[in-house]
Amino acid sequence: MHSRVLVLGAGFAGLELATVLSDTFGDDAGVTLIDGADAFVFGYAKLDVMFGRATPDEVKLPYDAVAKPGVRFLRETITSIDPEARNVTTTEGGHEGDVLVVALGADYDFDATPGLAGGGNEFYSVAGAERLREVLPNFKGGRAVVGVCGAPFKCPPAPSEAALLLHEYLTERGIRDDCEISLVMPFGTPVPPSPDTSAALLTAFAERGIEFVPGHRVSSLESARGVAVLDDGAEVPYDLFLGVPKHRAPDVVLQSGMAEDGYVPVDSRTLATRFPGVYAVGDVATVGVPKAGVFSEGAARVVAASLVAQRQGGDQPEPFDGRGSCYVEFGGGRVGRVDVDFLSAPKPTGTFQEPSPALVAEKTHFGASRRARWFGR
Repeated sequence: MHSRVLVLGAGFAGLELATVLSDTFGDDAGVTLIDGADAFVFGYAKLDVMFGRATPDEVKLPYDAVAKPGVRFLRETITSIDPEARNVTTTEGGHEGDVLVVALGADYDFDATPGLAGGGNEFYSVAGAERLREVLPNFKGGRAVVGVCGAPFKCPPAPSEAALLLHEYLTERGIRDDCEISLVMPFGTPVPPSPDTSAALLTAFAERGIEFVPGHRVSSLESARGVAVLDDGAEVPYDLFLGVPKHRAPDVVLQSGMAEDGYVPVDSRTLATRFPGVYAVGDVATVGVPKAGVFSEGAARVVAASLVAQRQGGDQPEPFDGRGSCYVEFGGGRVGRVDVDFLSAPKPTGTFQEPSPALVAEKTHFGASRRARWFGR
């Protein structure tokens, strides 16, 4: 009898895991993939939506297009998870598996930052990016603050990219001289594992007159006064606020008893949880790597290889190495890349690839290859 693999969440991790098992076992893959959304969106595409470079429909990849041998996709909202029994309940009924893979990502905790939901704009959700697409053209000048409300957060370079692209957007509109831009981040440098990447970003900020406020997070917003209050009580006035909300595991995961300190602890080598036959992959897990799609995808490949080995009787795969690359937009059509290694050395290391036309093409290929692999497009 073939294993039934229940995969919760169709992001980078869930899609890659389902694809590897389908490619290996075909109709016998035995995968049920569950997600409550109707489409997948690359994280970086939200910046394209926000700045009017793409429409929301252009960046959505409908899950209806997931048609793989041995993979059943269900659009259902998960309401409870029982990791001991490896079964879940959804809005449509119950499902159980021999193997359970939790890949539900991180949700946004808007209530953790008073004033954010009513007085700020966040650009980390598709809906938030869509709203900002309408808000930005009406911004006529003043102080814009890009503020991070808590760590860890997805795609660590994204707040820096937002500040640089905002500079470019305001310049193209001819109002940059009437504006100030500040970036508030809880790290001491923009990309801590890679001093070279941080130095390149700090140079870019200095050249563009962007103020970098390190080592602080935005703890609340007082929109009536137009003030962002930092974690030390300092106040940063704003006319436009672009926020990165605090992240946490989805409620259904927190209620399952799997989480500690807001996320699911796993063995960083295998992604196994303390529950037999249950794995947690991607942003929902505490692994020791950033919350970014490329790391979720790499971890999913390790779990997939382990499941293949279990079924075929082969050797267990090499452990998850915590290596990945993130593209960094500098504006002006320039894209750099940071290559980071989080797990194979005593401390994380990162190297920086200077922006180049080749990296623009590489980032385009990154998206196109996964569209083709996961969605057949």
